[in-house]
Amino acid sequence: MGEGQPSGTAPRQLALDLLQGVWEEKMLLAELEQHPHFAEKPAEIRARAARLARTTLRLAGRADAAMKPFLQRPPRPGIQALLRLAVVELLAEGEAPHGVVNAAVTLAKREHAKAAPMVNAVLRRVVEGGQEGWDKTQPQRLPNWLRGRLGATYGNARVSRMEAAFEATPPLDLTPKSENATLPEGEMLPTGTLRLARAGQVSALPGFETGDWWVQDAAAALPARLLAPKPGERVLDLCAAPGGKTLQLAASGAEVTALDISEARLERLHENLARTGLTANVVEADALEWEPEAPFDAILLDAPCSATGTIRRHPDLPFAKDGARIKPLFALQAQMIDRAVALLAAGGRMVFCTCSLLPEEGEKQLEAMLERHPALSPDQAAIDALAGFEPDWQAALGALRTTPEMWPERGGLDGFFIAALRKA
Repeated sequence: MGEGQPSGTAPRQLALDLLQGVWEEKMLLAELEQHPHFAEKPAEIRARAARLARTTLRLAGRADAAMKPFLQRPPRPGIQALLRLAVVELLAEGEAPHGVVNAAVTLAKREHAKAAPMVNAVLRRVVEGGQEGWDKTQPQRLPNWLRGRLGATYGNARVSRMEAAFEATPPLDLTPKSENATLPEGEMLPTGTLRLARAGQVSALPGFETGDWWVQDAAAALPARLLAPKPGERVLDLCAAPGGKTLQLAASGAEVTALDISEARLERLHENLARTGLTANVVEADALEWEPEAPFDAILLDAPCSATGTIRRHPDLPFAKDGARIKPLFALQAQMIDRAVALLAAGGRMVFCTCSLLPEEGEKQLEAMLERHPALSPDQAAIDALAGFEPDWQAALGALRTTPEMWPERGGLDGFFIAALRKA
């Protein structure tokens, strides 16, 4: 915290930097948080800044509606980001108005000094009368490039329910390593995931130090459960980092090879393996070029995708990505599928999945895959045997589709497409 900097301003300044990086530079929070400007700050400031930024990204539409009656003209981008941040603190988090307004005025003087009086006036009027605009506003709409695609697939009413799900801060989901794992208190979901409504500091939870569990969304845990690896089987996890699925496969007793092209992401996989005491053969390589010694009994392909199914946990995605940036992924997924089929032994099992809501990265990939590879067939028996499987998840024979508005009473699910297949 700089000399003379008011208490509470430092995390807000850092949150503002993150928001401007997303809205103006079209960068993902994960990229911004790796930058020394963020990474070198004290842990408590980083944590609060990240939370404030994510909450503001989820609720920016409501913030705009709440302050619109008090603005004569749209503010410049940096001041708009600052106002959104302050309005979210005031109306969503119930922070003390005096502290929020003072901090916002201080930050405005740094951003654009002439705007400070306007920021002060707008926020004071928001305190007096902005709650009505906030409460009457519909959840923040997805950008047109994504909403149009989803509306054509699911219908606008269902997309609106997804948008409402994206507003809420998601619970923390944990995958237990074993039946005897030391776990925090929470709700055990039918699929075997432990869900915590409020978690606090993850590393302080019971069982973290002993490696008894790892953080993994309930939907993200389904592909490895669907593959159902057996002890001693040779199993390949393609695109493995950061490693949640690798840990599931390793915990089954299978002989796991975890492959990924990213050295930085594999560092997290090594850390997770060390903490949990699980083992896997970790390979840094391009999956399209890598040659193993022998085919695999089972393969899990979590293909690179738009990640549109994870917006509830990554609210920066709609702002940082666009339709043009995701189209090349469709062809890459098809290449990855063809490579996985080539690496799979005769009679072997394969699960293909993407954390995407787009049919081009799910249902359409499955249709094309079955046309290109007559030896593959859908494995509906694996779906039927899945613990916690619900009928409305069925997307096609041998395939599941989860979407964010599902399980609203439990806190929702990430959006995934998951297909189980067998090779003749």
